[in-house]
Parts: sequence; C-alpha cells; structure tokens
Amino acid sequence: MNIKKKKGGEGGANWMDTYGDMVTLLLCFFVLLYSMSTIDEKKWQMIVMSFNPNVTSVPAQSIPQGPVGSNSSGGAPGDAPTEDQMEEILKEMYLALDEYIKESNMESSVAVTNGDGYVFLTFRDAVFFGPNSSVLLDEGKDVLREVAPMFLNAQEYIQEIRVMGHTAREIPTQPNSPAFDRTLSANRAAGVGTFLQEQGIDGAKVITVGYGEWRPIDNNTSSEGRAHNRRVEIMVTGLELEEKLQSGLQQYETVVDDARTEIQKEWGLDPQ
Repeated sequence: MNIKKKKGGEGGANWMDTYGDMVTLLLCFFVLLYSMSTIDEKKWQMIVMSFNPNVTSVPAQSIPQGPVGSNSSGGAPGDAPTEDQMEEILKEMYLALDEYIKESNMESSVAVTNGDGYVFLTFRDAVFFGPNSSVLLDEGKDVLREVAPMFLNAQEYIQEIRVMGHTAREIPTQPNSPAFDRTLSANRAAGVGTFLQEQGIDGAKVITVGYGEWRPIDNNTSSEGRAHNRRVEIMVTGLELEEKLQSGLQQYETVVDDARTEIQKEWGLDPQ
C-alpha cells in the first residue's frame, strides 16, 4: 500500500496574514493618536534638556508639531486663552454693556461692574417682572435680547453665567414666607436663565440660584430700599477665574460680595 505523505507548509502563510492585519491596525491606531496630539512647549523643553544638560534653551521652531498644527502655548485655534486675552475679552464685554445701559437711559435700574475675571450685572426687578410675578415682561425680554449677543460673542471664553434672583423683606420686622420667598426668587432666576439659553447660550454654562430676601443691597425700611433689593443679578466669569479661586465656594462668594459692594457704591445704597 502506498501512503502519500502530507505536504507541509501549505497553511504556513495564514499566520502572516493575521500578523500583517494586526500591524496595520496598530499603525492606524498610532496615526490616529498622533493626529489628535498637541505638544506642550515647556514639557518638550524639559525633556530635551534632561537628555542634554548642556542645552540651556530649545528654539520654538524645533518643537514637533502634530497634524493639528498647534502646541499648548502657540495661540492656535483651540488653545486656552492667556490671562491677558481673557481680561481683554471681559473688558470689551463690560464696555459694551455699560454703553448699552447709558444709551438706553437705564442707569437707575441696571448697573454693571467688572473685576478680576468677571463681569457683574444687576437689574431691578421692575425691568423683568411685575409685582410678585416670575413671568418675564416683554420689556425684560427686549433687554435680554440686547445683552445675550454680548455673552454669545465671548461664549467660548466664559466659564459660567450665574443668574441670581432676590426678593425684599416686605415687612421689615418679619421674614417673608420661606416657601413663597424662595420659590419666587428661584423662578425669576430660572426665567432669565431659560430666556438666555433660548437665545443660543450654552445651557451647560447657565446656572440659576434663588436667594430670597437674604442678600440685600439696601435697607428694607423704605419702599425705595425694598425696590433695590428686588432684583436679578448676572455674574459672568471667565475661564481663568476657576484657577484663581482655589479654595472654592467661599472665595467665589467673596467675589460676588465685592461686586455687590461696587453696585451699592454706584447707586449710593446703605444695606444697614
């Protein structure tokens, strides 16, 4: 009987196909990573100098660029703005708001101030709402339609737009009903925040808070003082403010209190 021997090596090439596919996939993976990469200029300089102690500086043009064509400090699209750029953007917003308030003869009912990393607006409630109402008036909507584009133009540089609602203590010697007080202030803030979002502002940047009667800027013993306390505030903070406020909420509240103090000075108010 003749027994034919099987020829070896006929399937030997199959593992090469699999290996080739794997190498191709790995290459595609690393090309994808490279295409999304950016180079941090300072870290690159540290790496080069660690390998060659005799090098004291690394020319910027020697820093490798990914296909995106940017590094972390080169100012290309997508880079974080510098502190000077951020301050300039907020300053332009402040000046535009201040000009709008003056041209509209609204100095007695709207005030704006700016500080290190923020712009702060105060609106007396009559601008936006009727008595004991959280329904935005048409006049208030018109004001917000003028203000919203100023926020939109700087939206990519804004960390947060915080809308804060306030009420007045209607009977000076007796606190308001907590349920009514909190609900009214919260609903007013939500109404303004919602309208801003409807104008195209990123909802993730809009935060609404109701403080009720507990953050007065004037006394509650006169009708004029109570009118000042019934208000809506908008705090626009730039991207770099979060880094400056390393201790968190307490420092943020301090910044807000400082902004309110500036508004009190502008309107000549006495909260005592």
